[in-house]
Amino acid sequence: MNQNDDDTDWMIDDDDAVAAEAQSGGKAAAAAPPPWRVLIVDDDVDVHVVTKFSLSNVCFRGRRLSFLHAYSGEEALNTLRNTPDIALVLLDVIMETSDAGLNVARQIRDSLHNSLVRIVLRTGQPGQALEHSIILDYDINDFWCKTDLTTRKLFTTVISSLRAYAGLQEAQERAAVLQTQLDHARRLLDAVDQHAVIATFDARGRIASVNDKFCAKFQFSRQELVGADLRLLHTPPYPPDQLADALGALGAGETWTDVVTGWRRDGQELRLRVTASVVDDPAAPYVVVGSVMQPLKKPL
Repeated sequence: MNQNDDDTDWMIDDDDAVAAEAQSGGKAAAAAPPPWRVLIVDDDVDVHVVTKFSLSNVCFRGRRLSFLHAYSGEEALNTLRNTPDIALVLLDVIMETSDAGLNVARQIRDSLHNSLVRIVLRTGQPGQALEHSIILDYDINDFWCKTDLTTRKLFTTVISSLRAYAGLQEAQERAAVLQTQLDHARRLLDAVDQHAVIATFDARGRIASVNDKFCAKFQFSRQELVGADLRLLHTPPYPPDQLADALGALGAGETWTDVVTGWRRDGQELRLRVTASVVDDPAAPYVVVGSVMQPLKKPL
């Protein structure tokens, strides 16, 4: 790595430095956010020393850098296995073998299944064709020749990598929250599905889908119900006031609730307390959820 920059003060986050100075030593240490973990992988000890020195004053989002060191591909993979919160790997290509770094880069993604950590490859023996192939074939985030990587360029590469890592980490956390909410919603839906009859209807009022409880209560198979008109379950005329109320509410995008009657296959009347709603599904814009009340009588 080439150290051509004499002044490294520009690497310091001024606001954070001032804030740190305003705190007492012990109090600041207790309140300090965790550092960004950066793994330096290189078989040359001098590269470790120079890299750490060049980045010693870097601060991003109020967090400084913490350096881990590995001197071979195997050691790098062990460190990554045992330290899941590494944000950035500065990875030498040629170490114990000519492709040790490339093997590490592939295993990080394929074997460790770590899609968050940012990987910056560094080499002292670049080849134009090889560089293009590496960028295309490996899931890396940057590629540098060590002689071209000045302190300023290294700083830029590290900050852009940490910014990308932070964005991916935040997206993963949001996805985890959404997944938890989705799992909760599914459990609620499963509970409703066990308790209630559920059906969806198309814009013409034909049955689009039904749950198992709907089939059991009305004694029809799903194949018989899907695509059928409501007359299969309730011979017209429908109560005019009730029908007008339902159509008016659904037409306005509102929820409608009432007690309705239907007929099972064996001719016995069923009374249901139903709630009908409009959903965002052009193929089946209406959903009805109902609880079955005590069957009363057979029609005369």
